[in-house]
Parts: sequence; C-alpha cells; structure tokens
Amino acid sequence: MHRMLRRLDDLAAHLATRGDALALLGLGSAGVEHDRLDEHSDLDFFVVVEGAAKPRYLESIDWLQGSCPVAYSFVNHPNGRKALFADGIFVEYAVLTLDELARLPFQGARVVWQREDVTGDLAGYGRPPAGPPYDTVELHLNEALTNLYVGLHRELRGERLTGARFIQSFAVDRVIALLRLTTVRAHDRRDPFEPSRRVEQAYSPDVLPLAEMVPGYERNRQAATVTLNWLEQRFAVDPVIADAIRRLLSDLRQ
Repeated sequence: MHRMLRRLDDLAAHLATRGDALALLGLGSAGVEHDRLDEHSDLDFFVVVEGAAKPRYLESIDWLQGSCPVAYSFVNHPNGRKALFADGIFVEYAVLTLDELARLPFQGARVVWQREDVTGDLAGYGRPPAGPPYDTVELHLNEALTNLYVGLHRELRGERLTGARFIQSFAVDRVIALLRLTTVRAHDRRDPFEPSRRVEQAYSPDVLPLAEMVPGYERNRQAATVTLNWLEQRFAVDPVIADAIRRLLSDLRQ
C-alpha cells in the first residue's frame, strides 16, 4: 500500500475513536484514481464532522497528529489547512458538516471511513464545478486573441510581468480549453477544477507546443507569435484582431 493511503487509513482509525467524526473522504490522487499516487503527490481529503464539533477540528490539529506528528501547518481557508507531517507527507484538507458536503462541488472522492450510523454514499454527494457561462470555441478563441493583444500592449508599456501573464498564462488557458472542446482524449484524466493538470500527458508537443508558448519572462513577443500562429492554423481567426496583434509584434521589433 502506498504510504499516503496508509496515512489516510491511520487517520481514519484515529477519527473512528472520536465520537464527533462522521467520515473521511480522500480526494484527487487519494480518491478513486489513487493509482496516480507517486512520490510527488500531496494528500487531499475532507473530514466530515458533527456541526458542533467543527470549530474544534478547525482550531486544533490534535486529531490530525493522531496519525503522525505535524511539523508545519497554517490556515489557508475558512474550512481548513495545509500541513506538512514530520515524515514529509504534505496535506490539504477541509473540515465540513454533512450539509456543507452536500453543497460543495467535488468529484472523484473515495470514502476511506464512514461512521456506521451515517447513511448514504458520501462520495456521491459530489458534483462537477459550474462551468463558464459561455463554453464555446468562439469564446475561447477570441479570449485567447484578446489576451495576446492586451498582453503585448502591457509589454510595450514596460509591464512585462502582467504581459507574460496575459500571453503565457491566460491565452494558454484558452488554448487548452479549445483543445478540450475540439479533440477527443478519452484516456486522459482531466481535472475539472484545474485544466492545466496532466495536460502534458493529454497532448503531445506537436499538438500543444508548451515550450514555445510558455518560454519565459523575457520572451513575450516570441510566445505571442507562436500562439497566434497556432490559433490561425486551426481556427478561423478574425483578420482585424490578427492584424492588430501583428502590428504590436512589429512594434516590439523596433
């Protein structure tokens, strides 16, 4: 058994001794897809507790240390913490009531432990995150193009960091969305909450040339050129915005 799965089992055994804990759910690579666990994985989970007990679980980590000493932790959300166990396992967790769990979007959870008097499939409470209001090729294509346009203006103004974010992050996010909508990848495990996860396994460099689209802080012009060419090779790009982007690229040469 992977040591992270063993840690969850140990934590579940400790929670079972407490009268106010209801369930422990593994998420992400500790969920139903736990075959993805490797030495670089962190451990994500939900602890479901009785309503009156929630403040205690949030304020104290004594229950967390029931499985292993905690070397470092901090509150990163009103419902939870990030923590590093003394043996190097990094965790992120949320403490929830049953009502809160039912309202929260999540997928791929695995019930590690559930108190006998708690009925129902708690993992089945999950639902996918709400998608964008307009999830279309037209939207993502034009958002990518205008990200390039705005980013190049920022670069010309001398705001290179924000330019890089528009060109090498926001526009690339839209490229990934376009691939999601226009290609069939039945075998890849997309993360509905973070589309950039495992994208390298889903698309080869000849399909998604990330090294050229994300070359770094000092190469916004080169990145924008690659992404514009990529979009024009695959989609019907409006010539007005394409010409406007090329004028900005020309200005950067000077």
